[in-house]
Amino acid sequence: MIDRRRLLQTGALAGVAAFAAPAFARDQTAAAAADALVARIGEQAVDINPQLATNLGLDTGPRAGLKSALAGRGLQDRARAIALNEAWLAEIRAIDASSLTGQSAASFGVVRFQAEALDAAKGFGYGDFGFVDPSVYPLQPYTVSQLTGAYQATPDFLDTQHSIETAADAEAYLSRLSAFAQVLDQETEASGHDADRGVIPPIFIVAKALDQMRALRAPTAAETGLSRSIARRTAEKGIAGDWSGRAAVIVEREIYPALERQIALLETWRPRATTDAGLWARPQGEAYYAANLRLMTTTDLAPETIHQMGLDQSRDILSRMDALLKAEGMTEGTVGRRMAALGRQPSQIYPNTEAGKARILADLNAQIADMEARLPQYFGRLPKARVEVRRVPVAIEAGAPGGYAVAPSLDGSRPGAFYINLRDTAECPRFSLPTLAYHEALPGHHLQGTLAIENTRLPLISKALFFSAHGEGWALYSEQLADEMGVYADDRFGELGYLQSLLFRASRLVADTGLHHKRWSREQAIRYMVDTGGDEESAIATEIDRYCVWPGQACSYKVGHAEWVRLREKAKSSLGDRFDIKGFHDTALATGGVPLSVLERIVDSWVATHA
Repeated sequence: MIDRRRLLQTGALAGVAAFAAPAFARDQTAAAAADALVARIGEQAVDINPQLATNLGLDTGPRAGLKSALAGRGLQDRARAIALNEAWLAEIRAIDASSLTGQSAASFGVVRFQAEALDAAKGFGYGDFGFVDPSVYPLQPYTVSQLTGAYQATPDFLDTQHSIETAADAEAYLSRLSAFAQVLDQETEASGHDADRGVIPPIFIVAKALDQMRALRAPTAAETGLSRSIARRTAEKGIAGDWSGRAAVIVEREIYPALERQIALLETWRPRATTDAGLWARPQGEAYYAANLRLMTTTDLAPETIHQMGLDQSRDILSRMDALLKAEGMTEGTVGRRMAALGRQPSQIYPNTEAGKARILADLNAQIADMEARLPQYFGRLPKARVEVRRVPVAIEAGAPGGYAVAPSLDGSRPGAFYINLRDTAECPRFSLPTLAYHEALPGHHLQGTLAIENTRLPLISKALFFSAHGEGWALYSEQLADEMGVYADDRFGELGYLQSLLFRASRLVADTGLHHKRWSREQAIRYMVDTGGDEESAIATEIDRYCVWPGQACSYKVGHAEWVRLREKAKSSLGDRFDIKGFHDTALATGGVPLSVLERIVDSWVATHA
């Protein structure tokens, strides 16, 4: 999934005539202007966002100063982001895109729609607004929640992405600790501003965020992960200095007081927060949700249409699961109840111990290795960077999703990673693990994202931007592709896990639109998903809380998956025996993340060429 992963979220592209071909001289002029603007926007996006620079491995050389900083998150930063977006949009609209083709059309279309979509949404007056930011989604309604805010993202970012090879890197880490305190105060100010306008997360979100903040504040300054991280890594590199002691001073004098001020703000929300889970209960909530749906699905599908899509797809998947369960002799009760019973069988549960959790990591690595051997039959281009399976940090696992991927750096110094949440092994039955590995690692997010990063012909912005419908749709398509490869030929339970994953994403369409459009309660959404798919209630509760603060994002998966499958079948039908699965995959992934409308143009162009 792409939620916390340090990739970027953007929106859809509408109405780009990507493959028109007027006069040659005009083509050259328009393409040159578009390519130059796209390149400059990419460079500016890195220059204004230190986390993005680190994420891409570009915080060196002329940009070395970015390694000591964090992006601002205050009210002034919101205003600057809007002003910059307006400036970019004026330049974008000055270019005639009708003659653009290929990568020029795709990349220009990406930045054009992103700027237009955000400009149309700038009037909401609350939440996060950003063209490019690896730590947030655009139009995120709550600056601070159980899944949003510097307190939640920065410690993990500093530990896993801020590299320490030299004393200068360690000094930059200390500078970022001080910046962390400043960002906390900026978010406290911005969140207070939003709360005064009636934008307060639901009470259950406030409570979970406070629990996590207090967990971050609980250790002594010397024992906190912020201090131990720099101590461990400087020791590993033999970098002399009292790094732990200096970090602890910053934590004690700067970060903890700022964190306490944020905790105090959220405490004032308790009497004012309600149990209303959906955006409909916030100012301009219906319009805010519609804007998020468009950004996340890269379509203009209405909430009611998506809700019905989820019901229809869930019904079809349940029928397939029912047949498999009956073949295993499991005939009593709903599919959800039978899957819940399967998940409780001792043979499917790893011990909830450190040894059991280590076994899960080992099994995931084995599944990824098996998939690596199968990939050359289906892909002409494969990533060079490897992917590592890691555990979600214990400090944030209570509110974190079940799994997510982090892309490798541009320079290859940091491999890709697949993080799995091991807070409770009951949430990770054996039959569910293979499809999770295929989704997050290979042939899913790691393959797709790393191919873009390693493609030297792509502009920087096309390496950075991540479209949820395209990327999460691909990850679900990857689960289906694994099934088509035959990985479940002798593993009916594994196939049930794959179908349960598809059902999970289909039922998300229902739950997300239920919360924000049909005004469901949190409890109603939890009960629907538990009863439908049979997942652990604790895991589903975490998921529903995620949908509350990331509206629309959960809808991107199955909408995108349906389009990937439709386009492949459309190409197969057109080409017949000339259809080449390697060519389809290589072509569709060659331009980086794109909206679904652009993906269709890319595939149609490939079909026309081969027809």
